[in-house]
Amino acid sequence: MTTAHTAGGTVGRTAGRVRRLLALPLLGVLLAGCGIRATQVPTDFGGAPSRVPCSLAGPDLSTQSSHGVPVQVFLLCASSLVTVDRTVQVPDGTPDARRRVIVAQGLLDQLAASPSAAEKAAGYSTYVPGGMSVTGPGPTDPEDTLRLSTAPGRLASYALAQLVCTLSDSAAAEGDGSVILGGPDAGPLRRYECTDDVRSRPGNTPPPSSGVTKS
Repeated sequence: MTTAHTAGGTVGRTAGRVRRLLALPLLGVLLAGCGIRATQVPTDFGGAPSRVPCSLAGPDLSTQSSHGVPVQVFLLCASSLVTVDRTVQVPDGTPDARRRVIVAQGLLDQLAASPSAAEKAAGYSTYVPGGMSVTGPGPTDPEDTLRLSTAPGRLASYALAQLVCTLSDSAAAEGDGSVILGGPDAGPLRRYECTDDVRSRPGNTPPPSSGVTKS
């Protein structure tokens, strides 16, 4: 009787273990079907993604006027130069030579202005100081020269990159991707270029430049 009872208990325990082992694959299938995967590694996906920098939802009407010449200026965002739309006021019938200076001054003013609330929220900023003025060429300067009230070499690297890329890509320059800049009075002139490297790394890559001979 004792032997039979022991044998029966052993058989029962063995059958129970077999049933549990057979149930494990079935449990795995059920979990997979529910989209649940067992894991021993804790997961932490962090918070919700923040707003993408340098991305404006639409035209920022607060920085634009219904009248004027459409232009683009380069602001700093995510350590790169990014264009934004602006307008510059130019009176009808303005001669071309004077028009260039008016456009250049308007661009300087737009660069020096504080970005709008929407632009600030998207990460835009400017390094161009306020109060700068621009004039046309001196008596011995090439006709497409722009002279700034602050010598270009005295500007911060970001500010110079913003100015060069904005002016060289505008009606204030020859349209060949370069611009001749000088300081006040009869100081030396240099021709500056806006390159892809300057636009992508304005703080580390100064605009390429070369000396300009006066007549």
